[in-house]
Amino acid sequence: MLEGKYKDFLESISKNIEHNRIFTDKLHTLVYGTDASFYRLLPKVVIKADNSDEVQAIIKEAYKRELPITFRAGGTSLSGQAISDSILIITSRKFTNFKLAEDKSYISLEPAITGEQANNILKEFNKKIGPDPASINAAMIGGIAANNASGMCCGTAQNSYKTLKSIKLIMADGTRLDTASEKSKKEFKKEHAKLLNDLKELAKITKDNQELSKLIEKKYKIKNTCGYSLNALIDYEDEFDILSHLIIGSEGTLAFIEEVTYNTVEDYPNKASALIFFENIKDACDAVAKIKLAKDDKKIVVDAVELMDNKALKSVQDKEGMPEYLKQFNNEVTALLVETRANKKTNLTKQTKEIETILNEFTTVRDIEFTSKVEEYTLFWKIRKGLFPAVGAVRKIGTTVIIEDVAYPIESLSEATLELQAMFEKHGYHEALIFGHALDGNFHFVFTQDFNDEKEIKRYDEFMNDVTNSVALKYQGSLKAEHGTGRNMAAFIELEWGKAAFNMMENIKNIFDPSGILNPGVIINHDKQAHLKNLKPLPQTNDLVDTCIECGFCEPMCPSNAITFTPRHRIVANREISRLESIGEQKEADELKEAYVYDGLETCATCSLCSTACPVGIDTGALTKYLRHERITPTQDKIATFIANNFSTTLSGMRVGLKGANLVHNLVGTSLMSGMTSSFRKLLGTPKWSATLPSGLSINKKFVNKASDKKVVYFPSCLSRTMGQSSFSQEEKNLYDTTVEVLQKAGFEIILPKELEELCCGMPFSSKGFKKQAEHKSIQLEQALIDASANGEYPILCDTSPCTKKMHESFISDIKIYEPIEFCLDYVVNELELTKIDEPITIHSTCSSRKMGIHEKFIDLAKLCANEVIVPTDVKCCGFAGDRGFNFPELNDSALNKLKEQTSRAKLAFSTSKTCEIGLSEHSGLDYNSILYLVNRCSSTKV
Repeated sequence: MLEGKYKDFLESISKNIEHNRIFTDKLHTLVYGTDASFYRLLPKVVIKADNSDEVQAIIKEAYKRELPITFRAGGTSLSGQAISDSILIITSRKFTNFKLAEDKSYISLEPAITGEQANNILKEFNKKIGPDPASINAAMIGGIAANNASGMCCGTAQNSYKTLKSIKLIMADGTRLDTASEKSKKEFKKEHAKLLNDLKELAKITKDNQELSKLIEKKYKIKNTCGYSLNALIDYEDEFDILSHLIIGSEGTLAFIEEVTYNTVEDYPNKASALIFFENIKDACDAVAKIKLAKDDKKIVVDAVELMDNKALKSVQDKEGMPEYLKQFNNEVTALLVETRANKKTNLTKQTKEIETILNEFTTVRDIEFTSKVEEYTLFWKIRKGLFPAVGAVRKIGTTVIIEDVAYPIESLSEATLELQAMFEKHGYHEALIFGHALDGNFHFVFTQDFNDEKEIKRYDEFMNDVTNSVALKYQGSLKAEHGTGRNMAAFIELEWGKAAFNMMENIKNIFDPSGILNPGVIINHDKQAHLKNLKPLPQTNDLVDTCIECGFCEPMCPSNAITFTPRHRIVANREISRLESIGEQKEADELKEAYVYDGLETCATCSLCSTACPVGIDTGALTKYLRHERITPTQDKIATFIANNFSTTLSGMRVGLKGANLVHNLVGTSLMSGMTSSFRKLLGTPKWSATLPSGLSINKKFVNKASDKKVVYFPSCLSRTMGQSSFSQEEKNLYDTTVEVLQKAGFEIILPKELEELCCGMPFSSKGFKKQAEHKSIQLEQALIDASANGEYPILCDTSPCTKKMHESFISDIKIYEPIEFCLDYVVNELELTKIDEPITIHSTCSSRKMGIHEKFIDLAKLCANEVIVPTDVKCCGFAGDRGFNFPELNDSALNKLKEQTSRAKLAFSTSKTCEIGLSEHSGLDYNSILYLVNRCSSTKV
């Protein structure tokens, strides 16, 4: 229960912000208060802000009461800069407006747009934003700018500081500033003349101090995000330029960033990469220095050089898709991943040869081979991007994975790296590995740490003291190159920069935030033990998710990310429940379990797309199924068993219900039907009705079937056997009849499994945690398909992708089962004459299609049938999730909130799952149907 000023604050903001976006309870403040760092603070209040007006109102109310506030965007930062024990403001996923210049030379972005989304906007124009952190798919613009995050290719030339055009801010007192607006700057000058004068005076003092100016100039020749961006004081004369560039890398301690305008950079379409292996790390570092010198002298064009030491390579060598030769290397081999880009293919060939020539003096373990094949260089970069989380996956449960981020002058790179490795051995971090952006002298080193033991904490402290002295004093490097200072390195800023520079930083903080309410404890922190306090526990909870390092990479893929919990949140909550149970606090654990049901269980789609983004493949959907199984009552179990054993009866009941709903709809019309069913839902909690709900269907199994040498077993899913077309649909034929027509057109003899009405893949049961019933249906179906296919002699087609995926996971035999996309590509299109249609179409890859790795194949098939194919970039899982779209429609609403605008030009729409198509049709206004309808529409039998 909040008291005093916090209670007053809560009452005040609650007048203008919806209650479902304000959190003060233990569960939500815990999960929303957690970021990717190894620190934890528990906020008193968490607020999800939808826009800058709300943020301004919150800041003003906090400023009145001198209450500390912290800003959070994607929560992927690693140094503890986005946590709070006071008020945490999270930019919601609605905070995503953007504006692109006519000539595409700059783009204005609100803080909750991810780096990936920004680049998707720019992609068709061969442009991108400069910063390219490894977390770009999950990291949001607010955090990218606030941390001056860089990455693998941008170096120091294309980071936020260098590509900033203008910025919109909300200051500590709630004042707004738009540095692109003369009117805004004029008003700001009136209200904050002292702030601007103080900045100009600080810049003058800095420039007049030759020793300090030279230090600043030297420090920023390599990557540096340790402390404030002091280079703004010597790089600029105009007070607004100084102000805006000081904000970059300030980690929310000086102002809130409501919009950033970046100058865009070229994204050359032609790229080539080479994974080059050296005999040891010294040779690799020497090669980096040689490449850097040649690049600076403009003898070569190179965009990225990433180093991976031997332990880094070994950490990923057993992962799926990794080259076999990685396992053959000795314990010294070190890799450089080199990339070059060009606007023309001829230039690309020239550039790769020039790089190879530069490296001729070095002995390599394998020949240097550049590749411009997308699938090959994508694998190389997958190896690199998976290194940090890969360590987390193999750590001892309960320990933390730590990533440090330093930069050395390039001339010291070899010596400094060998010294760093020696420090690993000295302090017993034998598993530690090194990788990073070598061209900029920027290395990350990763190790595991137990913070549950005082001796282990002491070991960590001694190690960090050795590292900081080596990096900052001996080699004059950067203690934080791109991850930001946060709490992790705040205690060491003065060590790196010296007293004069540190005093400048203190002055900057006081000029912007004299009351000290913005993210206190970050960057400026006089507690020399700050890096050892508020350490986050990672207790054991469930084998399915224990390897999670809470990086947040999964969150953009999750359909519930804007309304309830994400996979990271679900894991954090379960870890806390397990921790409480382990110390005997069962009452509090039970309270959290109850609070978790809606956000954690009921609105989880169990789509498992999180596993495709997770660097260690964690499937939080599997955890949800496990927890649902734990909650099943004996009565529920009996009902599920009855349904499984009487499946045809269940389907008959569904048909009656669907036909009845459709009949009433036709009688009373859409408006009245919608009103009636909405009222029933509010009063009785009945499932949601939609105009796109199909009518009931009974399939015709007695079609004319011609004998042929080409045979296929067709298994129509239970949905295809019960759901026809909705009154909204423009298609006359149902999916079953359409599939039969396509197969016969292609010359197939169709075999239907026996006892078809009783067959089901088991997914309706497994998704709800009914393991026993799901297994029963799966075994029954597998045997029927074995019999129908003559022990796998004939291919098997299932018309629904999710069902196909379930069969792949559950069946133990090696019968070949296809969903529509691969079956059409492998067996159908070559048997038909295809004529592309002119109408623009859109497609939706189901979660199952994506997990089966056939998203790109879906695009290929669509392009065989249509001249224009639209793939909405911000739509992943549709959130319908079987029956979730009926019972928790808010999940579907949220997941598809961008669908209509991103498919507005499409005339026809296709997918591979009936239930997904219900929600897709409703939210787009298009009539979504199976891809088999498109194949049927554009094909004819070969003469």
